Amino acid sequence: MYEKYLALLNQTGESTYQVAKSTGISQTTFSYWKSGRSKPKADKLKILADHFGVTIDFFLE
Repeated sequence: MYEKYLALLNQTGESTYQVAKSTGISQTTFSYWKSGRSKPKADKLKILADHFGVTIDFFLE
């Protein structure tokens, strides 16, 4: 999932900081996802999907 998130960041030119501010998902949460300490829950995936204009399935494929 995190690799797809990074690809979207590259496409949009946004930083994790900008996405965190826009979505309300903390930068710590993104860090945990990156390191594998936790996996995103459905509600957070929905917020990210809406932010980037993709479906939740995009992250799950």
